[in-house]
Amino acid sequence: MGGCVGRYWQGWEDTQSRGSSRTGGRGGRNEPLKKDRPKWKSDYPMTEGQLRSKRDEFWDTAPAFEGRKEIWDALKAATLALESNDHELAQAIVDGASITLPHGTLTECYDELGNRYQLPVYCLAPPVNLISERSDEDPSDSPEPPAAPKKEFQLKVRLSTGKDLRLSASMAETIGQLKKQLQAQEDIDIAHQRWFFSGKLLTDKTRLQDTKIQKDFVIQVIVNPQALHVLKPSPNTTTASSPASE
Repeated sequence: MGGCVGRYWQGWEDTQSRGSSRTGGRGGRNEPLKKDRPKWKSDYPMTEGQLRSKRDEFWDTAPAFEGRKEIWDALKAATLALESNDHELAQAIVDGASITLPHGTLTECYDELGNRYQLPVYCLAPPVNLISERSDEDPSDSPEPPAAPKKEFQLKVRLSTGKDLRLSASMAETIGQLKKQLQAQEDIDIAHQRWFFSGKLLTDKTRLQDTKIQKDFVIQVIVNPQALHVLKPSPNTTTASSPASE
């Protein structure tokens, strides 16, 4: 599903002029996407890792449900944008894929052919009883984990514009360091970059070794609209999810 964010930016300017009263595929009203996230409580206290696994399992099996794969891809891209608090991007993706929201949420929506799509609440927001996996100890009192050997490899990165590129990286490097490298290579300001892997937003202090990424996998980078004017979309956009084909 990689690169699905970039595909739905096409036609972004056209979607700006669409009103919220556009009629959807089932003849119902299409509401704009609400900014408020649903609040829910898990039956059991859930860790961040368990939540990510539950989401990954859903998205891996979603194309087998009724509906079209490209719409499932768009819905996943929209949820990633919402997770990073980019409501404008999520709305653009929904509009670009001609997805109708009768209630203004992704819990129930329709494509232009009238197919119905339902997203579970855990894909849209974490539970209120989520357990943080971070230690409560003072970081200054705990020794830093040993850094991985500085063995460089070519990290595959896919921008939300659909452009694929490679960065020279080592497992000991942080996402913040890689953002600087991407800025130097593609002239994308660090503030306009948001890095994701397996549906999780990667912080600047996260080391590659902490993501458990392998060299054949792809990291998704969502680029804010302000930076899009400096990017040139790749003509050979691929949509494969990790691991990416060579």
